[in-house]
Amino acid sequence: MNLTRLQELLGRASSKRILVIGDLMLDEFVWGRVGRISPEAPVPVVEVTGESFYPGGAANVARNLREFVDGVAVIGMLGKDRSGQQLRELLARQNIDTSNAVEDETFCTIVKTRIIALHQQVVRVDREKIVSPSAAQIAKVVDAVRNNIRKTDAIIFEDYGKGFVTTELVSQIARVARNENKIVAADPNPRHSLDWRGVTAVKPNRTEAFLASGVPWREPDEALAKDVDLRRAGEALLKKWEVKYVLVTLGEHGMMLFQQNEVPHYIPTKARQVFDVSGAGDTAIALFTLGLVCNATPIEAAEIANHGSAVVVSKLGTATVTQDELIASFREDSEHE
Repeated sequence: MNLTRLQELLGRASSKRILVIGDLMLDEFVWGRVGRISPEAPVPVVEVTGESFYPGGAANVARNLREFVDGVAVIGMLGKDRSGQQLRELLARQNIDTSNAVEDETFCTIVKTRIIALHQQVVRVDREKIVSPSAAQIAKVVDAVRNNIRKTDAIIFEDYGKGFVTTELVSQIARVARNENKIVAADPNPRHSLDWRGVTAVKPNRTEAFLASGVPWREPDEALAKDVDLRRAGEALLKKWEVKYVLVTLGEHGMMLFQQNEVPHYIPTKARQVFDVSGAGDTAIALFTLGLVCNATPIEAAEIANHGSAVVVSKLGTATVTQDELIASFREDSEHE
């Protein structure tokens, strides 16, 4: 895709409205340096130099979209605790709508704390409890979606396996969206098997694709474009989930796009330097959906997602890609051809 076409597609983005539904998290980064080993145990002592907080999980998908789209909303579970309030404030600063998020006073907001020293993650500490929404909470979310569906262009389900995304929630919301011809995309979790029938597109990674399809796992072929078992997995998922598109992300190897009645399309990676892969999947589902919403072809949407993911893995921490960075990545790619 050339730059003119990319800019044409991105020019349509700001007016779109996209809703993200899934597991909301607060990402905390503790920055420091290691100068010695603890005398108490064979572990490094990290001298803290600073802290940063970012929206994580489904909230990070919304944050990625917000770089391009004016109207972004999130729905997920938040506690009435300090972390929940902090996450709301972070999202409010970026004009991301949380008005329909489910607030539960018995729920502890999910927090992931990463301790970073000399650009390396030393340890991650997760504070979480897996809780699914009640029938009343699901009904409230579905009503909120139904009331706003006509002014919503797409819905993204971001499942981190923390309980908020359930088959019942997906099926009810997908039905509402399908009746209005809206795009629905999903980013699945390997530990949480859900029925994605009724959505438009699903974006598993390679491991998730093999698990969900039932194809026995094996290491990828050197010639990824001809990876026979990956093709079997992708084509099986098209049938199993009855979706238009399955986009399989392949980490440092790029992506493979599967479409109904089409030959699978391999897109090699655009990453030139990898610092941190956290959040790359969030960027991929956000930009693939954004591309579809802006009337890109599925292959063009996958190319946009691939470039966006390449940019974020070159950054440390939970990062996003800006419009200028995305354009620069396409420009650099065209100069290398």
